[in-house]
Amino acid sequence: MKKIYLLAFTGLFTSFSYGQCNGGRYAFDVFTSVDITSDIVFGANISNGGATTILDMDIYEPNGDTETARPLIIWAHGGSFIGGSKTDGDVVILADRFVKKGYVFASINYRLGIDFPFSQNDATKAVVRAVQDMKASIRFFYEDRATTDTYKIDTTKIYIGGTSAGAITALHLAYLDQECEILEFMSTSELNTLGGIEGTSGNPGYSTDIQGVISLAGALASYGWMEAGDVPLCSTHGTNDGIVKYNRGFVTVPVFGIEIMELDGSRVIKEHADAIGVQNNLYSHYGADHVPHSSSAAYMDTTVNFIRDFLIDQMGCTDLALQAPNTPFGTADLYPLTYCNTSIAENNEELINSIYPNPSSDNMTIPFNEMGEKEIIVMDISGRVIRNENTSDASFLIERNGLKAGTYIVQVNINGTHSTSKVVFE
Repeated sequence: MKKIYLLAFTGLFTSFSYGQCNGGRYAFDVFTSVDITSDIVFGANISNGGATTILDMDIYEPNGDTETARPLIIWAHGGSFIGGSKTDGDVVILADRFVKKGYVFASINYRLGIDFPFSQNDATKAVVRAVQDMKASIRFFYEDRATTDTYKIDTTKIYIGGTSAGAITALHLAYLDQECEILEFMSTSELNTLGGIEGTSGNPGYSTDIQGVISLAGALASYGWMEAGDVPLCSTHGTNDGIVKYNRGFVTVPVFGIEIMELDGSRVIKEHADAIGVQNNLYSHYGADHVPHSSSAAYMDTTVNFIRDFLIDQMGCTDLALQAPNTPFGTADLYPLTYCNTSIAENNEELINSIYPNPSSDNMTIPFNEMGEKEIIVMDISGRVIRNENTSDASFLIERNGLKAGTYIVQVNINGTHSTSKVVFE
């Protein structure tokens, strides 16, 4: 599968076409407004407390769209499996951003609740219930396509994703495909009582096949559940995530400060995926805590662009095929440039002329011509992020501070534009 990183350190800003994207659809905002159909029921099932929970979702569609076979993103919200809803703020923003690019976006509710006092066994049951419910939502769209075709979904382009607990749900749906795997965490009788990993949440008899997974601060009970030939994965994760760990660690319920289950985070999953040849793109938010996209417009922009690039690659919408080099951590630590921004080359030249002194044996200064918050990323020549800092000042000092002699890449993100330059420390 082709990878679509635009590598700043190559110095190559490649022109390309969007093939099947129909004039930029799926890569750019081609619609200006969104239609929302709320509270569509897709199933029902028994909660951990024994009550029947009606499962519903909000479906977002591009206003005025005439396409008859559209890609679909099904999304599960966060909330530690005890809270959250389909109308969470970050979900609504993600839906709006992707629908304006031409996707259909379904934000689902799923059964919440973990028995108290919390245990890994009960937390695992909560994950299984959520997976069952998400599978019912997938089957809903397969059934719709086969019957009324109300939502005009191309069932060969269904992607699932989520934030935090929702990402954990999506990952387990994708890679927990044998019931024997979950028996490490619960008994056969407990699993059977729940209805198995497929569940009985609705729309039986239809497929749950998907084409890819999007995980924002997610984790998997065992990285080994991902096997060669499994669907590709797109992940973002804060390296200092204290709730769902970036590496392997216990997930913490923030309301109570209680550790409930040990999971493999995005970094561990990526290393395994690389080893077995499953395509995966990981964006590491260096120094960031849990779900940074939910509290920062800049992080949200980075997250949307990173997911967008993954999706258009999966759908064959770009001819760009630059392969990232083999660094110690694959492509996990590369900063993906927003190559759809046509001002890159112009801004690049402007930045090259402004960093001084360059080369330098000590510090360098970047003067800015624009006001506002700026993100400064320093990478080594392999693309690994060395530093990631923000400033609203009129200039920024790149401190030598132990950097070895050699060539580095500096990227500045400001007001939606992206500039890159090579610098040399002597």
